[in-house]
Formats: sequence, C-alpha cells, structure tokens
Amino acid sequence: MRTPIIAGNWKLFKKSSEAVDLVMNLAPLVKSVGGVEIIVAPVFTVLATVKRAIAGSTIKLAAQDCFWEEEGAFTGEISPGMLIDAGCSHVIIGHSERRQYFGETNETVNRKSKAALAAGLTVLFCIGETLAEREADKTFDVLRTQVRDGLTGLTKENLARIAIAYEPVWAIGTGKTATEDQAQEAHAFIRGVVAELYDHPTADAIRILYGGSVKPENIKGLMAQSDIDGALVGGASLKADSFSAIVNYGA
Repeated sequence: MRTPIIAGNWKLFKKSSEAVDLVMNLAPLVKSVGGVEIIVAPVFTVLATVKRAIAGSTIKLAAQDCFWEEEGAFTGEISPGMLIDAGCSHVIIGHSERRQYFGETNETVNRKSKAALAAGLTVLFCIGETLAEREADKTFDVLRTQVRDGLTGLTKENLARIAIAYEPVWAIGTGKTATEDQAQEAHAFIRGVVAELYDHPTADAIRILYGGSVKPENIKGLMAQSDIDGALVGGASLKADSFSAIVNYGA
C-alpha cells in the first residue's frame, strides 16, 4: 500500500511572517488527516522559521532545490546537509521551472538526487513534457529519457526514498490540467519504465505524484486513479483553506 503524498510547492512566495501565518492556519485543518504524508516547500530563507512553526504538527518540510556538493566555492548554492540543518526531510529536484529557467538537465538532476539521498533527504524527483513535445507525440520518449537518465546509478534501495512527480509542463500555472485519463496513462507508463529499469516490486512501491494546476475541484478524481499516489501542488498550496481541502481529498 503506497502512502499518498500531498506536497505544496510555494515557489517564490511567502516571506517569513506570511509563511508562519500559512502553516499556523494550515496545521489545525489537517491534523486529523491520517494516511497522507503532508509536505510544504517554502523558499530557502524561511525554512528554519517554518520548521519551528510546524513543530508538533503532522506537516513535513521540503526545500525547492539543492546543490550536488556539500561545501566549497559555489556562491549562492545550498547543500543537502544545510537543508537537513534547517529542518528539511525532503527536497524537490528537477522541477520544470528549474529546467526551463535555470539550465537544469537530466544530468544535474541525477547529481543532485544522489547528493540529497546520500545526505539522508527524501527526493521529490520531477519530470514532465512540454506542450510542443506532447503535440509532437514525444511524451513517452521524453518521460522515458528523464526517468532513465535522472535515476542513473541509483539502486533499488535508493528508490525507497524517491517519489516521482509527473508534471506536464503545459499544465503548470496555466489553469489547464491533464485529464484523469491523461494523468493515469502517464503515471502507468512511468511505473512501467521503473519496472524495466529495476523490477516490478520496486515499481509497485514507488510513489508517483501528479503536478499541474491541482485544485480542490480536481484532486478527488486524480486520486481515484490507480497509479496516482498524490500531488505536487503549486498555487493552491499558498492558502490554508485550498491546500487543506486538497489534503482532505478522502474525507
């Protein structure tokens, strides 16, 4: 049985006081939810502050990125060990916005994932096709390459601390959402690729999240699909009422 993950990626939003207000409002709304792993991913500068604010709650803390070296002359970067020091248990790696705007590649995603795992973090490993790639019928080719190259050198044991987040790039922040059938088809394909690379028990165990304009209105239908194990939520995670409604999808 795969425990669902509902993770909120706050992106470049929420200064310190706003971040604290959000989680303080969120915590009582989700405290009675069982069987769901709840994660928030604030900006680097408020990680430690948010960690203190969620102490004693069921909410876990993720960062939005990390570097592949633990220390050195890498101005502006944050290491996996520093994230753990700030209170993180999880880190998002390879988000489409990192790939689109900041030169993230399958190789850097792989290096970052290895470093994060070595430090003891759980990785939310993001993949997904652009609109042009989908319209050119290249979706499955893109996903296969991203999974294969992104997981290169990782063992079956490593995959126990990885969740894959499928985010069709054309659905992120656009208000467009993949249909339930489109999302399920992609998730089943990804699980099949993991089975090819590793084995069926590993593929059956790995959690695959959907990301792309997830809202309270569509979460129930998405979570009803057999290969969708949660959601990576963007805009709807910035308000306690909408994010808690998503977390409470099973109520």
